[in-house]
Amino acid sequence: PYKIYRRFDSGDIVGAEGTVFRTRTGELTVLVDSIELLSKSIRPLPEKWHGLQDKQTRYRQRYADLIMNPEVKDVFLKRTQIVQAIRDMLNAQDFIEVETPVLQPIYGGANARPFTTYHNTLEQSLYLRIANELYLKRLIVGGFERVYEFSRDFRNEGMDRDHNPEFTMLELYQAYADYIQIMELTETLIADTAKTIHGATKIPYQEHELDLTPPWQRLSMVDAVREHSGIDPVPLSADELYKAAVDAGVDLAGDETKGKIIAELFDRFAESELIQPTFITDYPIEVSPFAKKKPDNPEFVERFECFICGMEVVNAFSELNDPIDQRQRFLEQASSLEAGDDEAFMVDEDYLRALEYGMPPTGGLGIGIDRLTMLLTNQYSIRDVILFPQMRPEN
Repeated sequence: PYKIYRRFDSGDIVGAEGTVFRTRTGELTVLVDSIELLSKSIRPLPEKWHGLQDKQTRYRQRYADLIMNPEVKDVFLKRTQIVQAIRDMLNAQDFIEVETPVLQPIYGGANARPFTTYHNTLEQSLYLRIANELYLKRLIVGGFERVYEFSRDFRNEGMDRDHNPEFTMLELYQAYADYIQIMELTETLIADTAKTIHGATKIPYQEHELDLTPPWQRLSMVDAVREHSGIDPVPLSADELYKAAVDAGVDLAGDETKGKIIAELFDRFAESELIQPTFITDYPIEVSPFAKKKPDNPEFVERFECFICGMEVVNAFSELNDPIDQRQRFLEQASSLEAGDDEAFMVDEDYLRALEYGMPPTGGLGIGIDRLTMLLTNQYSIRDVILFPQMRPEN
């Protein structure tokens, strides 16, 4: 009856019973016998025609954003499909999905500042994980030859269009593989995921058309620096490279090694230029504490990162499985920590003990799920692919 209908407002949830039929135009319709109010909306929805447009309000009130903007809901449905597609592909290749600790007594696996908490019963400080790498490699030592985890990681650092303090990472490790085999796995995983979402490996992203069809471009970090900065690091000493970098506008402290200067030059000049998917290989050892040295050039390691549209999406390497070498690199990190580098980390004696039992040659891979979702759903900001991103207090 119309009297009941008049009591309904926009946003109310109602239930109706009746006979289902189609109109002459084919529209599915219910001939209502009874109707009742299931939930009353006491806060008006955003105005119908203009919707909910303010980004800050959308992020804070994602529930209203999902009601008013169906394209937003579609992004998060696609995110679920992306994760499921990767999971299905890995399971089909005999990888085992596992769970590792979020609260850790020693943080590691990445250079980042952790969040700290305290366990009252154990009477000890614990850290929200910055990565799950070292626990997954313990499982490789224990005989699980192919493992992966979709992990929530936490880094107490800044926020921008592709960084959020809480984010999702896929990490996987495969025994008896190296970074070349992991490179091939990476491009196949991402290309096949694009096919699941788009039906093709050529996809739009902002003003670009990306071609994710394997094989992807491969370029060493030194070659990328040479190509995009005009500086050739190879013949230069550390002092000469420092002067060349500073003259080119790179902000350096003055105590960087040659390898760190190469990495800074890459960040400054090359990274933003890598639009189509590109594997940057052969990183300096100083910025890669868990990667295996290149046998023919031990100043560099068997590592690659994948960049798409100027974003790092993947980090991977042949894992360092020499406990003596690993201890030395831990000690170097600990020295940096004592010197004030809050992104360095402590010596993990238990992880070293695991390596001393013997870890087979292993390839490891980390994919930023949020950034991959940005690319596959054509979203500019990481906040647009995280349901509830971190925000400053409203007041």
